[in-house]
Amino acid sequence: MPRASGARTSASAPRRAAPPAVQAPPPAAAAYQAPAPAMAAPTPAPAAAGGGMMSGLMGSMASGMATGVGMSVASRAVDSIMGPRQTEVVHRHEGAPAQAAAPARCQLQQDQLTQCTQTTSDSAGCQFYVDALKACQQSA
Repeated sequence: MPRASGARTSASAPRRAAPPAVQAPPPAAAAYQAPAPAMAAPTPAPAAAGGGMMSGLMGSMASGMATGVGMSVASRAVDSIMGPRQTEVVHRHEGAPAQAAAPARCQLQQDQLTQCTQTTSDSAGCQFYVDALKACQQSA
């Protein structure tokens, strides 16, 4: 649609009528005053920014649990691809019978030394039994 030139003609759109004037309230309503508005409720205090010790502890615990779950899921995924892990425990008692035989071999010398120290108050008198026990232990 072409634009009209700057001159307005009588064929232009009709103009709207002015809005009706606001009427004043009746005199009885003017005498009545509305009650004062109630005080607005105070705004709530902002939440504490720190959160305290328990928030840090709970955050650490949640992080640890999430890490544990993630590692568990990853372990199960690897097991599903590679197959279950199998561990073999081998108990070896090498040298244990030899150690048990050594005290039995020198038991006689140990008993003689114990008897000597219980009966004699002089430790120099039991030196022979001490030397015999040391010789037995060194030969074992």
